[in-house]
Formats: sequence, structure tokens, C-alpha cells
Amino acid sequence: MNQRRILHAHFHLPHPVDADLYAQLLTLAEGITPRVQALPPDAAHLDITGALRYWDRDPAELATLLRLRTLALHGVQTTCAIAPNRMLAAMVAAATPPGMTTVIETEDIERWLRPRPVASLHGVGPATAGKLRTYGLHTIGDVADTPVPTLVRLFGAAAGRALHAHARGQDLRTVQTQPVAKSLGAERSFEHDVLDPVEHRRALLSLAEEVAARLRDQRQAAGGLALTVRYADRSSSTRSRTLTEASAHTRAIATTAYELYGLLALQRARVRIISLRAQDLRPAGEATQQLTFGPGDDRALAIEAVTDRARARYGPGTLRPAALATSTKRADKGIASAKTFLPALPPSEGNRP
Repeated sequence: MNQRRILHAHFHLPHPVDADLYAQLLTLAEGITPRVQALPPDAAHLDITGALRYWDRDPAELATLLRLRTLALHGVQTTCAIAPNRMLAAMVAAATPPGMTTVIETEDIERWLRPRPVASLHGVGPATAGKLRTYGLHTIGDVADTPVPTLVRLFGAAAGRALHAHARGQDLRTVQTQPVAKSLGAERSFEHDVLDPVEHRRALLSLAEEVAARLRDQRQAAGGLALTVRYADRSSSTRSRTLTEASAHTRAIATTAYELYGLLALQRARVRIISLRAQDLRPAGEATQQLTFGPGDDRALAIEAVTDRARARYGPGTLRPAALATSTKRADKGIASAKTFLPALPPSEGNRP
């Protein structure tokens, strides 16, 4: 079978969600096809392309088998939607009545997709939808009919092309069977107790750069951040925050880290260790990005991409923010700086003009 079939299953779990029950439902789904991607807390993608031949059933019958098993073995009602790719399967599932199954064939995609509002399109949040409506693009069909150069001019190259492809029902993402780590972190230990807030912020900048780079290397995005500061007396303080949108970009992570540090309101604290942890990780392809960035942010993202390529080829530290590189190190090691890569270090209270 040449056409890919993706089944999006939404399990109607009791609230609060039982993590053990959800894990059992994923195991049940793996009994139908080994290609299952968990979408916590209550959904999953199943690539049933090969399972159709194994079970000798059509897509609707295989979805019925999944629904009967979840209901009979666990008492859980399941909504299923089947489409040629993950984006369409998820969108169709959102429009399917609870406990029912909807199948979209390739020839039905355009008819089903075009009349829907732009806000229902994958990757389009409230800000992007509002901007599209400002330019008279109210339906997905309107976006699909808009020339790519126009969308690129409005939203940038990558976002504009992705928006046009999604509006035409195209999605190249595959079902990822590997589990995603729940968190990822890094820490900086000082050789002696440090009271200077500027040094604290410099450590935060270094941590944000490392955490974001590791997220991008692993193709993950963080939904939240947690900052922990340990003091000379071995006590510690922790602050956490959910990001407005999941991200693996250094600029967003550094900005949030500075905000968390500000919440601590440290007064001449003797800091020994600072650690930053990215939480609620998810595949980078699952993260959406509101298109509110200005030209400065576009330049920062472009420099970030260059830095990633340089790091992959020459190793960490090849390109660094200016705040992390002294003139001596740059002269001795040939390290270049990228001043627009990250937001500038906020001034300490004692150094404010």
C-alpha cells in the first residue's frame, strides 16, 4: 500500500488523567501497530499503513477494533480519525463527535479542508489567525490560494512556506516511536561564592545557550523552565514557569531564565550553583510559534542557525554571545561573538543608570 494512513486516537480519560491508564492504552495500541507516538496526556498517533495488510481490514475497521478494545478492556471511549498525514488526522479528530470514527481519503482533503477557519490549521495560534484575518484570509482555502511570496513577505520565509503547505493539506512529519525525555537540564558551579548579579546573569546566559542547543540537537522543544539557585549554606530556591509557547530557541529560553532570576529578588546572596532545567519536553515538530517576532528576532534566529552549524562542525564554543567571551579568550582561541544572538544582559541594580 503506497498511501500512508495515520490514525489519531483521542482517549476520553477521566479527570484527573490517570497516567497508568494512559500507559496501558498506549500498550494496547501497540498491539495493533508497533508505530505508536504518544501525545500526552490523552492522545496518540498510530501509523497503520502496514497494519492494514497484517489485519486484512480497511482503516475504518481497524479504528473500530481499537475503539472496541479500549472500551471493553479499560472502559475508555475513543475518538478516531484517519488521514494521509498527522496534521490532517489531528484536525479531523478535533471535528469528529466523541466515540466516533472519521476517515479522510486523499481525494477528500481539499473539499474538507478549504472551508474551515484559519484558526483550526496546524501551527496557527490566535496571533497568527488574527493577522491572517487582517489581510482578508479567513478560511484555509483563502490561505491555500494566496501566493507563497505573499505569505513569505507577511510571515517570513520558513513560516510562510509552512503555512502554505499546511493549507494545502501537506505534512511531512512521521510517527516517532521513541519516547521523549520529560526534562533536560544543565548547571554551573562557581569556584567560590559569588555575590555579583552580573556574574549570576552571565551564568544564566551560558545555561540558556547550552540547554537550547541540546534541545535543538535532540529535535525537542521545552514547554516550561525551572531555575534553581543553591547558596553557600546549602539551601536553595527554585522558580518555574510555563512558556507561552514551547520553544528550543536560545533567545526565548534566556529571556525566561532572566525573568525567573528576577523573581528570586536576591539581595547580596552568596551563590554557589545555578541550574536551569527545560521541562514538559515534546518533539520540535509539535511546537507552534506565534508570528509576532520583529526583524531583530529574525536576525537572532538566523544567527542561531549559523551557530548550530558551526558547533556541529567545530565543536561547542565556536560562536558565542559577546557577554560570554572575554577579549583575551577571543584573541587566544579565535572565538567569534554574536551580539544579536541573545537579549543583552539586564543591568544589575547597582549598575543601573
